[in-house]
Amino acid sequence: MIPIMAKSKILIVEDDPDILELLYFNLEKAGYQTFRAENGEQAVLLAQKHSPDLVLLDLLLPGIDGLEVCRRMKRDPAMQHIPIIMVTAKGEEMDRVVGLELGADDYVVKPFSVRELVLRIQKLLDRQEKQGPPSFLKADSLTLDLEAHTVKLEEKWLDLTATEFRLLAHLMRSRGRVQTREVLLDKVWGYSFEGYNRTIDTHIRRIRIKLGSHQNLIETVRGVGYRFKPS
Repeated sequence: MIPIMAKSKILIVEDDPDILELLYFNLEKAGYQTFRAENGEQAVLLAQKHSPDLVLLDLLLPGIDGLEVCRRMKRDPAMQHIPIIMVTAKGEEMDRVVGLELGADDYVVKPFSVRELVLRIQKLLDRQEKQGPPSFLKADSLTLDLEAHTVKLEEKWLDLTATEFRLLAHLMRSRGRVQTREVLLDKVWGYSFEGYNRTIDTHIRRIRIKLGSHQNLIETVRGVGYRFKPS
């Protein structure tokens, strides 16, 4: 049996309904799975929820604009690796410069060729696949090397157990988003058992002790779970 390849996921952020529908139709036709956002706040939420492989981002949006969406994504360790193609108008040259400085990977100018856009998307996705997932998670002076399985805080190496490392890595990937104890149990331990609340709380307490004066990077959300401190 030939394995079915997973579709690449693309988040389309566009407030013009006609352009949004045009992009949706052509990208779905090209074999991509798409999600649609019509404003900046919705774009950030969908990016956090679906972890798209690429974001097609209009700059002129209601609410927070495309530059702010780009800024928030590139500050978030869970999303900073996602390639972004900006969609701009002809007169927005300075915005394109700022967007590229913020970490956007490419841009297209309206009116654009859909065929050329699809080629640019595929090129970026191919490059991302060759590079592989990010090997480092960084927040302030804390760095996790996912390949070497090491943790460095300022100039000091921390000695974390394998479970503590997985727990801290998951919290950092989900930076700014509350993780319930049930979610942490599923993502870090992979199963459910009696007394899980106490087990998770114990591991969080041990990690905080090792973080020392930086232990406030992990916030407790009472009655819900934990959250790695937003930037």
